[in-house]
Amino acid sequence: MQNYDIRDISLAPSGHQKIEWVRNNMPLLRGLEEEFRETRPFEGIKISLSVHLEAKTAYLCLVLASGGAQMSVTGSNVLSTQDDVAAALADDGLRVYAYHGATAEEYDRHIEMCLEQKPNIIIDDGGDLVSMIHTRRPDLAEEVWGGCEETTTGVIRLKAMEKEGILKFPMVAVNDADCKHLFDNRYGTGQSVWDSIMRNTNLIVASKTVVVVGYGWCGRGIAMRAAALGAKVIVTEVNPVKAIEARMDGYDVMTMEKAAPLGDIFVSATGCCKTITVDHMLTMKDRAILTNAGHFDCEVDMKGLEAAAEEKKETRKNIMGYKLSNGKWINVIGEGRLVNIAAADGHPAEIMDMSFAVQALSAIYIKENHEKLEKRVIDVSGEIDDLVARRRLAAWGIEIDTLTEEQREYLNSWNV
Repeated sequence: MQNYDIRDISLAPSGHQKIEWVRNNMPLLRGLEEEFRETRPFEGIKISLSVHLEAKTAYLCLVLASGGAQMSVTGSNVLSTQDDVAAALADDGLRVYAYHGATAEEYDRHIEMCLEQKPNIIIDDGGDLVSMIHTRRPDLAEEVWGGCEETTTGVIRLKAMEKEGILKFPMVAVNDADCKHLFDNRYGTGQSVWDSIMRNTNLIVASKTVVVVGYGWCGRGIAMRAAALGAKVIVTEVNPVKAIEARMDGYDVMTMEKAAPLGDIFVSATGCCKTITVDHMLTMKDRAILTNAGHFDCEVDMKGLEAAAEEKKETRKNIMGYKLSNGKWINVIGEGRLVNIAAADGHPAEIMDMSFAVQALSAIYIKENHEKLEKRVIDVSGEIDDLVARRRLAAWGIEIDTLTEEQREYLNSWNV
Protein backbone atom coordinates (compact mmCIF):
# COMPACT_ATOMS: atom_id res chain seq x y z
CA MET A 1 0.00 0.00 0.00
CA GLN A 2 1.04 3.57 -0.69
CA ASN A 3 1.50 5.24 2.71
CA TYR A 4 0.27 8.67 1.69
CA ASP A 5 -0.95 10.84 -1.16
CA ILE A 6 -0.73 14.45 0.04
CA ARG A 7 0.40 17.80 -1.34
CA ASP A 8 3.69 18.37 0.47
CA ILE A 9 5.24 16.51 3.41
CA SER A 10 7.42 19.55 4.17
CA LEU A 11 4.30 21.32 5.49
CA ALA A 12 4.24 19.00 8.50
CA PRO A 13 5.68 21.45 11.10
CA SER A 14 2.76 23.83 10.63
CA GLY A 15 0.33 20.91 10.92
CA HIS A 16 1.99 19.67 14.11
CA GLN A 17 1.59 23.14 15.60
CA LYS A 18 -2.14 23.17 14.80
CA ILE A 19 -2.63 19.70 16.27
CA GLU A 20 -0.79 20.64 19.44
CA TRP A 21 -3.07 23.67 19.85
CA VAL A 22 -6.24 21.59 19.70
CA ARG A 23 -4.71 18.88 21.91
CA ASN A 24 -4.29 21.50 24.61
CA ASN A 25 -7.96 22.46 24.25
CA MET A 26 -9.55 18.99 24.02
CA PRO A 27 -9.40 17.54 27.55
CA LEU A 28 -11.75 14.64 26.86
CA LEU A 29 -9.62 13.31 24.02
CA ARG A 30 -6.47 13.88 26.08
CA GLY A 31 -7.95 11.71 28.81
CA LEU A 32 -8.85 8.99 26.32
CA GLU A 33 -5.37 9.17 24.79
CA GLU A 34 -3.82 8.48 28.18
CA GLU A 35 -6.21 5.59 28.81
CA PHE A 36 -5.73 4.11 25.34
CA ARG A 37 -1.94 4.07 25.72
CA GLU A 38 -2.43 1.85 28.75
CA THR A 39 -5.32 -0.35 27.58
CA ARG A 40 -4.60 -0.55 23.80
CA PRO A 41 -8.29 -1.23 22.93
CA PHE A 42 -7.65 -1.16 19.17
CA GLU A 43 -4.51 -3.32 19.11
CA GLY A 44 -4.21 -4.83 15.62
CA ILE A 45 -7.54 -3.35 14.48
CA LYS A 46 -7.74 -1.48 11.17
CA ILE A 47 -9.75 1.75 11.18
CA SER A 48 -10.49 3.75 8.03
CA LEU A 49 -11.66 7.31 8.63
CA SER A 50 -13.20 9.91 6.32
CA VAL A 51 -13.82 13.16 8.20
CA HIS A 52 -12.98 16.79 7.41
CA LEU A 53 -9.21 16.58 7.64
CA GLU A 54 -8.15 19.45 9.86
CA ALA A 55 -6.44 19.62 13.24
CA LYS A 56 -9.24 18.30 15.46
CA THR A 57 -9.82 15.30 13.21
CA ALA A 58 -6.08 14.69 13.10
CA TYR A 59 -5.95 14.57 16.87
CA LEU A 60 -8.79 12.02 16.93
CA CYS A 61 -6.73 9.90 14.52
CA LEU A 62 -3.70 10.11 16.80
CA VAL A 63 -5.81 9.19 19.83
CA LEU A 64 -7.13 6.09 18.06
CA ALA A 65 -3.61 5.22 16.93
CA SER A 66 -2.41 5.53 20.53
CA GLY A 67 -4.82 2.71 21.30
CA GLY A 68 -3.19 0.46 18.72
CA ALA A 69 -5.37 1.21 15.70
CA GLN A 70 -3.88 0.95 12.23
CA MET A 71 -5.23 4.23 10.86
CA SER A 72 -5.98 5.02 7.23
CA VAL A 73 -7.27 8.55 6.79
CA THR A 74 -8.91 10.68 4.13
CA GLY A 75 -11.06 13.81 4.01
CA SER A 76 -14.80 14.13 3.52
CA ASN A 77 -14.89 17.31 1.41
CA VAL A 78 -12.58 18.47 -1.38
CA LEU A 79 -12.13 21.91 0.22
CA SER A 80 -11.92 21.02 3.91
CA THR A 81 -8.58 19.20 3.97
CA GLN A 82 -5.74 21.32 5.37
CA ASP A 83 -2.58 20.23 3.62
CA ASP A 84 -0.25 20.96 6.53
CA VAL A 85 -2.40 18.84 8.85
CA ALA A 86 -2.44 15.97 6.36
CA ALA A 87 1.35 16.26 6.14
CA ALA A 88 1.67 16.14 9.93
CA LEU A 89 -0.30 12.88 10.12
CA ALA A 90 1.78 11.37 7.35
CA ASP A 91 4.90 12.52 9.20
CA ASP A 92 3.61 10.68 12.28
CA GLY A 93 3.40 7.46 10.26
CA LEU A 94 -0.33 7.29 9.52
CA ARG A 95 -1.66 6.42 6.08
CA VAL A 96 -3.12 9.66 4.68
CA TYR A 97 -4.82 10.18 1.33
CA ALA A 98 -6.17 13.71 0.91
CA TYR A 99 -5.32 17.17 -0.27
CA HIS A 100 -7.10 20.50 -0.54
CA GLY A 101 -8.80 21.22 -3.85
CA ALA A 102 -8.93 17.62 -5.11
CA THR A 103 -11.00 16.95 -8.21
CA ALA A 104 -14.02 14.69 -7.92
CA GLU A 105 -11.99 11.88 -9.47
CA GLU A 106 -9.08 12.43 -7.05
CA TYR A 107 -11.46 12.55 -4.10
CA ASP A 108 -12.99 9.20 -5.10
CA ARG A 109 -9.52 7.73 -5.55
CA HIS A 110 -8.57 8.85 -2.04
CA ILE A 111 -11.72 7.27 -0.60
CA GLU A 112 -10.80 3.98 -2.27
CA MET A 113 -7.16 4.22 -1.17
CA CYS A 114 -8.32 4.76 2.41
CA LEU A 115 -10.23 1.48 2.17
CA GLU A 116 -7.38 -0.55 0.67
CA GLN A 117 -6.22 -1.71 4.11
CA LYS A 118 -9.51 -3.69 4.41
CA PRO A 119 -10.80 -1.97 7.57
CA ASN A 120 -12.53 -3.58 10.51
CA ILE A 121 -14.12 -0.30 11.63
CA ILE A 122 -15.32 2.67 9.55
CA ILE A 123 -15.53 6.24 10.84
CA ASP A 124 -17.47 8.24 8.28
CA ASP A 125 -18.68 11.82 7.86
CA GLY A 126 -21.35 11.96 5.18
CA GLY A 127 -21.27 8.30 4.22
CA ASP A 128 -18.73 8.23 1.41
CA LEU A 129 -16.68 5.31 2.78
CA VAL A 130 -19.82 3.25 3.34
CA SER A 131 -21.17 4.19 -0.08
CA MET A 132 -17.91 3.17 -1.77
CA ILE A 133 -18.02 -0.24 -0.10
CA HIS A 134 -21.65 -0.80 -1.09
CA THR A 135 -21.20 0.28 -4.71
CA ARG A 136 -17.65 -0.20 -5.99
CA ARG A 137 -15.92 -2.30 -3.32
CA PRO A 138 -18.43 -4.88 -1.98
CA ASP A 139 -15.48 -7.27 -1.60
CA LEU A 140 -14.47 -5.32 1.52
CA ALA A 141 -17.77 -5.67 3.37
CA GLU A 142 -17.00 -8.98 5.06
CA GLU A 143 -13.97 -7.46 6.78
CA VAL A 144 -16.01 -4.58 8.25
CA TRP A 145 -17.40 -5.17 11.75
CA GLY A 146 -19.29 -1.88 11.71
CA GLY A 147 -18.78 1.82 11.91
CA CYS A 148 -19.75 5.25 13.15
CA GLU A 149 -21.39 8.09 11.22
CA GLU A 150 -20.66 11.66 12.23
CA THR A 151 -23.25 13.83 10.53
CA THR A 152 -26.96 14.23 9.73
CA THR A 153 -26.59 13.70 5.99
CA GLY A 154 -24.69 10.45 6.52
CA VAL A 155 -27.33 9.13 8.92
CA ILE A 156 -30.03 9.97 6.37
CA ARG A 157 -28.15 7.95 3.74
CA LEU A 158 -27.63 5.03 6.12
CA LYS A 159 -31.28 4.91 7.13
CA ALA A 160 -32.27 4.84 3.45
CA MET A 161 -29.90 1.88 2.95
CA GLU A 162 -31.32 0.13 6.01
CA LYS A 163 -34.87 0.67 4.75
CA GLU A 164 -33.94 -0.93 1.42
CA GLY A 165 -32.35 -3.85 3.26
CA ILE A 166 -28.93 -3.38 1.67
CA LEU A 167 -26.85 -2.18 4.63
CA LYS A 168 -24.06 -4.75 4.98
CA PHE A 169 -22.89 -4.00 8.54
CA PRO A 170 -24.05 -2.10 11.65
CA MET A 171 -23.46 1.66 11.81
CA VAL A 172 -23.69 3.75 14.96
CA ALA A 173 -25.49 7.09 14.43
CA VAL A 174 -22.99 9.22 16.34
CA ASN A 175 -24.73 12.34 15.00
CA ASP A 176 -27.87 11.46 16.97
CA ALA A 177 -26.11 11.18 20.33
CA ASP A 178 -27.17 13.90 22.76
CA CYS A 179 -23.53 14.86 23.36
CA LYS A 180 -23.12 15.35 19.62
CA HIS A 181 -26.15 16.99 18.04
CA LEU A 182 -27.24 19.11 20.99
CA PHE A 183 -23.85 20.81 21.12
CA ASP A 184 -21.93 20.17 17.89
CA ASN A 185 -24.87 20.83 15.56
CA ARG A 186 -26.26 23.77 17.53
CA TYR A 187 -23.36 25.59 19.20
CA GLY A 188 -20.59 24.35 16.93
CA THR A 189 -22.38 25.07 13.66
CA GLY A 190 -23.86 28.26 15.02
CA GLN A 191 -20.46 29.71 15.86
CA SER A 192 -18.37 28.31 13.01
CA VAL A 193 -20.80 29.31 10.24
CA TRP A 194 -20.71 32.95 11.33
CA ASP A 195 -16.97 32.81 11.91
CA SER A 196 -16.62 31.78 8.26
CA ILE A 197 -19.09 34.31 6.87
CA MET A 198 -17.58 37.20 8.81
CA ARG A 199 -13.94 36.41 8.09
CA ASN A 200 -14.62 35.83 4.37
CA THR A 201 -16.84 38.87 3.75
CA ASN A 202 -15.49 41.37 6.30
CA LEU A 203 -19.08 42.67 6.50
CA ILE A 204 -21.22 43.47 9.52
CA VAL A 205 -24.06 41.10 10.43
CA ALA A 206 -26.00 43.57 12.56
CA SER A 207 -28.74 45.34 10.56
CA LYS A 208 -28.84 42.62 7.89
CA THR A 209 -31.66 40.18 7.15
CA VAL A 210 -30.50 36.57 7.41
CA VAL A 211 -32.52 33.74 5.91
CA VAL A 212 -31.92 30.37 7.59
CA VAL A 213 -33.17 27.44 5.55
CA GLY A 214 -34.14 24.59 7.89
CA TYR A 215 -34.69 24.67 11.63
CA GLY A 216 -33.07 21.49 12.83
CA TRP A 217 -30.33 21.68 15.43
CA CYS A 218 -27.91 23.28 12.98
CA GLY A 219 -30.50 25.80 11.84
CA ARG A 220 -31.33 26.64 15.45
CA GLY A 221 -27.69 27.41 16.18
CA ILE A 222 -27.23 29.49 13.03
CA ALA A 223 -30.39 31.51 13.71
CA MET A 224 -29.50 32.01 17.38
CA ARG A 225 -26.05 33.37 16.59
CA ALA A 226 -27.34 35.57 13.75
CA ALA A 227 -29.87 37.15 16.11
CA ALA A 228 -27.19 37.63 18.77
CA LEU A 229 -25.07 39.47 16.21
CA GLY A 230 -27.94 41.88 15.54
CA ALA A 231 -29.49 40.43 12.41
CA LYS A 232 -33.17 40.12 11.61
CA VAL A 233 -33.77 36.39 11.10
CA ILE A 234 -36.20 34.68 8.73
CA VAL A 235 -36.61 30.91 8.85
CA THR A 236 -37.95 28.74 6.03
CA GLU A 237 -39.14 25.22 6.81
CA VAL A 238 -41.12 22.28 5.41
CA ASN A 239 -41.87 20.77 8.82
CA PRO A 240 -44.85 22.48 10.51
CA VAL A 241 -43.71 21.64 14.04
CA LYS A 242 -40.24 23.09 13.46
CA ALA A 243 -41.85 26.14 11.85
CA ILE A 244 -43.85 26.69 15.05
CA GLU A 245 -40.65 26.35 17.09
CA ALA A 246 -38.92 28.96 14.96
CA ARG A 247 -41.84 31.35 15.31
CA MET A 248 -42.01 30.87 19.08
CA ASP A 249 -38.24 31.44 19.26
CA GLY A 250 -38.93 34.90 17.86
CA TYR A 251 -38.14 34.55 14.16
CA ASP A 252 -40.24 35.35 11.10
CA VAL A 253 -41.32 32.21 9.24
CA MET A 254 -42.28 32.15 5.57
CA THR A 255 -41.69 30.35 2.29
CA MET A 256 -38.42 30.71 0.45
CA GLU A 257 -40.31 32.38 -2.39
CA LYS A 258 -41.30 35.20 -0.02
CA ALA A 259 -37.98 35.27 1.84
CA ALA A 260 -35.74 35.42 -1.24
CA PRO A 261 -36.30 39.14 -2.02
CA LEU A 262 -35.79 40.10 1.65
CA GLY A 263 -32.54 38.40 2.58
CA ASP A 264 -29.02 39.80 2.60
CA ILE A 265 -27.36 36.54 3.70
CA PHE A 266 -28.76 33.05 3.14
CA VAL A 267 -27.62 29.93 5.03
CA SER A 268 -29.03 26.52 4.12
CA ALA A 269 -28.81 23.72 6.71
CA THR A 270 -31.24 20.97 5.71
CA GLY A 271 -29.45 17.91 4.37
CA CYS A 272 -31.70 18.21 1.30
CA CYS A 273 -31.11 19.42 -2.26
CA LYS A 274 -32.09 22.60 -4.14
CA THR A 275 -33.38 24.50 -1.13
CA ILE A 276 -32.25 27.67 -2.92
CA THR A 277 -32.90 27.58 -6.68
CA VAL A 278 -32.08 29.89 -9.59
CA ASP A 279 -35.72 31.07 -9.58
CA HIS A 280 -35.19 32.20 -5.97
CA MET A 281 -31.89 33.86 -6.88
CA LEU A 282 -33.49 35.90 -9.65
CA THR A 283 -35.68 37.63 -7.06
CA MET A 284 -32.85 38.34 -4.58
CA LYS A 285 -31.16 41.63 -3.85
CA ASP A 286 -28.10 42.57 -5.86
CA ARG A 287 -24.97 41.15 -4.16
CA ALA A 288 -26.91 38.78 -1.89
CA ILE A 289 -24.63 36.27 -0.16
CA LEU A 290 -25.42 32.55 -0.38
CA THR A 291 -23.91 29.87 1.86
CA ASN A 292 -24.49 26.24 2.66
CA ALA A 293 -24.04 24.62 6.08
CA GLY A 294 -25.20 21.16 4.97
CA HIS A 295 -22.81 18.37 4.08
CA PHE A 296 -23.15 18.26 0.29
CA ASP A 297 -22.95 21.10 -2.22
CA CYS A 298 -26.45 20.60 -3.60
CA GLU A 299 -28.50 22.64 -1.12
CA VAL A 300 -27.78 25.80 -3.09
CA ASP A 301 -28.41 24.82 -6.73
CA MET A 302 -24.85 25.41 -7.89
CA LYS A 303 -25.25 23.49 -11.15
CA GLY A 304 -28.26 25.60 -12.05
CA LEU A 305 -26.44 28.78 -11.07
CA GLU A 306 -23.38 27.88 -13.13
CA ALA A 307 -25.62 27.27 -16.15
CA ALA A 308 -27.68 30.44 -15.68
CA ALA A 309 -24.85 32.87 -14.96
CA GLU A 310 -23.92 35.27 -17.76
CA GLU A 311 -20.66 36.16 -16.07
CA LYS A 312 -18.60 34.71 -13.24
CA LYS A 313 -15.68 36.12 -11.29
CA GLU A 314 -13.96 35.79 -7.92
CA THR A 315 -15.11 38.79 -5.89
CA ARG A 316 -12.99 37.98 -2.83
CA LYS A 317 -10.98 34.98 -1.68
CA ASN A 318 -13.38 32.04 -1.19
CA ILE A 319 -16.25 34.05 -2.75
CA MET A 320 -17.44 33.61 -6.32
CA GLY A 321 -19.74 36.17 -7.92
CA TYR A 322 -22.33 35.21 -10.55
CA LYS A 323 -24.08 37.75 -12.79
CA LEU A 324 -27.64 36.72 -13.63
CA SER A 325 -29.78 37.63 -16.63
CA ASN A 326 -31.44 40.47 -14.68
CA GLY A 327 -28.08 42.15 -14.18
CA LYS A 328 -27.85 41.36 -10.48
CA TRP A 329 -24.90 39.60 -8.88
CA ILE A 330 -25.11 36.66 -6.47
CA ASN A 331 -22.11 35.90 -4.21
CA VAL A 332 -21.48 32.31 -3.08
CA ILE A 333 -19.00 31.44 -0.35
CA GLY A 334 -16.93 28.25 -0.60
CA GLU A 335 -18.43 26.97 -3.86
CA GLY A 336 -21.68 26.22 -2.06
CA ARG A 337 -19.88 23.61 0.01
CA LEU A 338 -19.94 23.32 3.78
CA VAL A 339 -19.16 26.95 4.53
CA ASN A 340 -17.75 26.60 8.04
CA ILE A 341 -15.10 24.08 7.03
CA ALA A 342 -14.61 24.70 3.28
CA ALA A 343 -13.83 28.37 3.95
CA ALA A 344 -12.74 28.40 7.61
CA ASP A 345 -11.51 26.10 10.40
CA GLY A 346 -14.75 24.34 11.31
CA HIS A 347 -16.18 23.86 14.77
CA PRO A 348 -14.38 25.03 17.92
CA ALA A 349 -12.02 22.51 19.49
CA GLU A 350 -14.04 22.15 22.70
CA ILE A 351 -17.16 21.22 20.73
CA MET A 352 -15.40 18.59 18.64
CA ASP A 353 -13.83 17.25 21.83
CA MET A 354 -17.27 15.98 22.84
CA SER A 355 -18.24 14.72 19.38
CA PHE A 356 -14.97 12.88 18.85
CA ALA A 357 -15.06 11.39 22.35
CA VAL A 358 -18.42 9.89 21.33
CA GLN A 359 -16.78 8.64 18.13
CA ALA A 360 -13.88 6.96 19.94
CA LEU A 361 -16.10 5.29 22.53
CA SER A 362 -18.56 4.18 19.87
CA ALA A 363 -15.69 2.58 17.95
CA ILE A 364 -14.89 0.57 21.09
CA TYR A 365 -18.58 -0.37 21.31
CA ILE A 366 -18.45 -1.70 17.74
CA LYS A 367 -15.30 -3.66 18.52
CA GLU A 368 -16.78 -5.26 21.63
CA ASN A 369 -20.28 -5.97 20.31
CA HIS A 370 -20.04 -6.43 16.53
CA GLU A 371 -20.71 -10.17 16.62
CA LYS A 372 -24.19 -9.65 18.07
CA LEU A 373 -25.20 -6.42 16.35
CA GLU A 374 -27.74 -6.38 13.53
CA LYS A 375 -26.97 -4.81 10.16
CA ARG A 376 -28.82 -1.58 10.82
CA VAL A 377 -28.41 1.97 12.11
CA ILE A 378 -27.79 1.85 15.87
CA ASP A 379 -28.24 4.56 18.49
CA VAL A 380 -25.31 5.58 20.67
CA SER A 381 -25.70 3.91 24.04
CA GLY A 382 -26.92 6.00 26.95
CA GLU A 383 -23.83 4.97 28.90
CA ILE A 384 -21.56 6.64 26.33
CA ASP A 385 -23.60 9.85 26.33
CA ASP A 386 -23.57 9.91 30.12
CA LEU A 387 -19.82 9.26 30.35
CA VAL A 388 -18.95 11.99 27.83
CA ALA A 389 -21.25 14.50 29.56
CA ARG A 390 -19.76 13.77 32.98
CA ARG A 391 -16.22 14.09 31.66
CA ARG A 392 -17.07 17.41 30.06
CA LEU A 393 -18.45 18.71 33.36
CA ALA A 394 -15.41 17.41 35.23
CA ALA A 395 -13.12 19.24 32.79
CA TRP A 396 -14.94 22.44 33.73
CA GLY A 397 -14.68 21.60 37.41
CA ILE A 398 -18.47 21.37 37.73
CA GLU A 399 -20.21 19.01 40.16
CA ILE A 400 -23.90 18.11 39.93
CA ASP A 401 -26.35 16.50 42.32
CA THR A 402 -27.01 12.77 42.59
CA LEU A 403 -30.40 11.21 43.23
CA THR A 404 -30.90 9.72 46.68
CA GLU A 405 -32.24 6.19 46.99
CA GLU A 406 -35.55 7.64 48.15
CA GLN A 407 -35.73 9.82 45.04
CA ARG A 408 -34.93 6.87 42.77
CA GLU A 409 -37.72 4.85 44.35
CA TYR A 410 -40.11 7.78 43.98
CA LEU A 411 -39.32 8.24 40.27
CA ASN A 412 -39.73 4.51 39.61
CA SER A 413 -43.00 4.13 41.47
CA TRP A 414 -46.56 4.69 40.30
CA ASN A 415 -48.17 4.37 43.73
CA VAL A 416 -46.93 7.50 45.51
